[in-house]
Amino acid sequence: MQAARQSCSCLTGVIVQGRTNFLLSSSKMASLRRGLSYINFIRSTVCALGSNKLTRQQFLRLPETVRTNIVPFSVGSGLCAVPFTQQAEQLSHEALIRRASNLVTDSANTYLSQTTLALVDSLTQYAKALHTLIALQRRYLATIGKITPAEEDSIWQVIIAQRVEVGDRLEACNRFETNWMNAINICEMASEAAYSSGAEHASVTVKSHIQMAKVQVEDTRQISKDAERGLAEIKAEEIQRMAEYSSTRDINVEDIPEAYLRED
Repeated sequence: MQAARQSCSCLTGVIVQGRTNFLLSSSKMASLRRGLSYINFIRSTVCALGSNKLTRQQFLRLPETVRTNIVPFSVGSGLCAVPFTQQAEQLSHEALIRRASNLVTDSANTYLSQTTLALVDSLTQYAKALHTLIALQRRYLATIGKITPAEEDSIWQVIIAQRVEVGDRLEACNRFETNWMNAINICEMASEAAYSSGAEHASVTVKSHIQMAKVQVEDTRQISKDAERGLAEIKAEEIQRMAEYSSTRDINVEDIPEAYLRED
């Protein structure tokens, strides 16, 4: 009998425990359903708060228990709204203007770099063409009175072609210099705009790029100026040598007896 009583008590305990677990699971399911209903209610309430004044007042009159139960779900769902809030703060007018000024300075720096490269390259090619012309002029001066007229004509054809190339190179320099000056002006305006919008770093960067570009162009321009000076000197020497050669040839012609100059 005692064993039977213990078996009955154990069976009763199992039944009570199973009934308790069932009730607990049922309560959990009820809480989950209640939470889902709260979430759906919050969604509909948020959509209606901005347009329906009556619904807003009804929401404010909710019981305290409902409000406390809504808080955890609203916090959980509000995690997705945090980045949007931060993004809205970053998309102010001042921030957008700073971003735009940074883009302008970047584009201006790119334009300045390209025009500076083009101008420096054109000035370098112009200086090379000038040095080639100077070498041809010196070669011609060294052969005055020592070559035949046909050879002299061939040399002059080469010199004339080189002078045409020098003119083309100079025209390219003038064209690229116009673009470069426009880039300088744009960069200066972009620097002022960036400074006024609060992007001081971008403004300083543009100013430094302007200074570097001016130094590069000035150094290359000095090389071309030296070549132009050398060409001017060789032209002056050519004029002097041609005058001396002409006077010498006239004197030699006058010294020749007339009998040698008269044809039979």
